[in-house]
Amino acid sequence: MLKLKKRKPNALTGKAFALSISDSTLSLMDREQLIFREIKNGNVPDFLRKLVKIETGWTNNGQTYAICYYVLPDYMAIGNNEDFFYVPMTPILAQKVAHLTKCLLPTKLLVDRIYAESKIKLAPQPIAPTKAMTTVPVFIAHTDSILKQFELKFLNRQSGELTAGNKKDVIISNKIYGEKTPRVVIYGWHKLDGKAIQPVYNKHTNTWADYSHGIRLIQNKIYVNHKKASLKKVLREAVLCPIFSDEGIINKPYYPLFKSY
Repeated sequence: MLKLKKRKPNALTGKAFALSISDSTLSLMDREQLIFREIKNGNVPDFLRKLVKIETGWTNNGQTYAICYYVLPDYMAIGNNEDFFYVPMTPILAQKVAHLTKCLLPTKLLVDRIYAESKIKLAPQPIAPTKAMTTVPVFIAHTDSILKQFELKFLNRQSGELTAGNKKDVIISNKIYGEKTPRVVIYGWHKLDGKAIQPVYNKHTNTWADYSHGIRLIQNKIYVNHKKASLKKVLREAVLCPIFSDEGIINKPYYPLFKSY
């Protein structure tokens, strides 16, 4: 289970919360503080709380490994099962949420694997790029378009089935570091043919979050040959990191945190 407080009966619905942060005079920092407060207080749908188990096998130099890890069934949202809001975040906030929930953000390889394992695959719904693509009204419009897909396909979100194709991912990568300014790395948004619209991209600074960005969490606690292990530690090990990373060892599998934007 995702490590969060129980949702309060009087917590805001997704649409109500989204409208509460849609004021264009609200700064990015203030907006993200409000988002973090809602998540920290447990205003997250029930269907997102039960993580989905993914199992895979891997062989290296004659040694076979049985791998088990747990992922968020959909992208992070605020609200309840019937009325929720997919909430794009900068990597600064996404990292805070990952730390809060004892999770990591996915690697590129994990994004591909999660898509392959997903029971519900939605066709991406891009919105024409404009200056408004980083604003809450466009975030709301994109959430509404995804909810419409669920309705048209008679899909029940309360089932907690693994879902993908509706957002691109903020990922962890060695490309986070090494630039003059802090970066966000994004990838994914797979089409129904399995091909990703968004290649690995790190040209936005870490204060960028647009409507297409989704936050998928991976529990840090994993199992290797039925023994507890740490995903963060495995990503730093030459022998086991290829199970989770196709760019080699990731010594810093996280984004740096900043007190201000």
